[in-house]
Amino acid sequence: MRFPARCTVAVTLPALLALLSACGEKHADTAAPPPPTVAVVTVTPAAITLSSELPGRTEASRIAQVRARTAGIVLQRVYQEGGDVKAGQVLFRIDPAQFQASFDSAQAAVAKAEANLAQANLKEKRYKPLLAAQAVSQQEYDDAVTAQKQAAADLATSKAARTNAGLTLGYATVTAPISGHVSRALVTEGALVGQGEATPMATVQQLDPIYVTITQSSTEVLKLQRALAEGRLKSAGKDQARVTLVTEDGQTYPHAGKLLFSDVSVDESTGSVAMRAEFPNPQRVLLPGMYVRARLEQGVSDAAISVPQQAIVRSNEGATVLVVGADNKVLSQPVTANANDGNNWVVSAGLKGGERIVVEGFQKAKPGVTVNPQPWKGAPAAQPGAAAAPAGGQPAAGAATAASAAGK
Repeated sequence: MRFPARCTVAVTLPALLALLSACGEKHADTAAPPPPTVAVVTVTPAAITLSSELPGRTEASRIAQVRARTAGIVLQRVYQEGGDVKAGQVLFRIDPAQFQASFDSAQAAVAKAEANLAQANLKEKRYKPLLAAQAVSQQEYDDAVTAQKQAAADLATSKAARTNAGLTLGYATVTAPISGHVSRALVTEGALVGQGEATPMATVQQLDPIYVTITQSSTEVLKLQRALAEGRLKSAGKDQARVTLVTEDGQTYPHAGKLLFSDVSVDESTGSVAMRAEFPNPQRVLLPGMYVRARLEQGVSDAAISVPQQAIVRSNEGATVLVVGADNKVLSQPVTANANDGNNWVVSAGLKGGERIVVEGFQKAKPGVTVNPQPWKGAPAAQPGAAAAPAGGQPAAGAATAASAAGK
């Protein structure tokens, strides 16, 4: 009966060793992993110039329609279509034969009136001493004086008619009223113009400088005025605010402009206020009618907080950032960020400065998780500059997409 007992011990010992080995492997597998590494930035308040990015259209600073001011047949187009012209430069010539004849007739009438006046003057001079000697009657002398005055009036009338004929003759030479870029000709040689109406012949537009008409919602105007009144913002400039442009192809226009004026009324159909800015346009890059985005400096915040765009997570509940606390645990912090400063969002509420914000590693950094924060080695924070807010205070579509992607 002892043999079976020894056999039982021999079988049980290997099983015990296997059980102990399995327990050791299970203990090794369940050891706590190291905390995930995330990239963070520490937010610091700084002075930032806030601006609004608003839609706008370019328009010529001066526009003049060249019209026929007298009736006649166009003899010649003098200028080069699509080129630049100077004020007073000849553009068209209208047949001047009839106008020249009228001017010559008026000139002859002036000569006749001058001769009549000279004769009346001599008669008055002869009658004056004769009246003193009672050789002529008072009535005869008075008639001589009256004739002299009538001759002077006739001369004035003739000179006015000559001036009018000269103007009409001058209108036969059509000149540019302003300097600028001239359009294609709207009439050709042989066309009858000015018959009953001032026929358009061409258009001259001054493109340097060029105007940009921009619009801003009245709601945003009220918010800006309230922020300035409460001292949360300072005025970006006195009288003239600096404006920059982004063209249709997404490029920044190299020349800065200035705000000329803001309208005093609100458009009832759109609820917006119109403003006009002026930009240099030496290379004629901007053409009338172009759609542009204008970044208008509107205020300076002395202690604004900005964070990289990818640090903002947007959802239906609003915008949030992931904050790494002193114990390295992640917290979700709601924020308000409706303006951007280059590649950063400007946070107007939710942060005070000094917080560590997660920029990379969102997949590992969940609220309540302990992380290993490391300084972010990505793009450096933008220097304090122009913080642009999209029109209506809504975030730009590209930035919102990037933020959403980062939070996934």
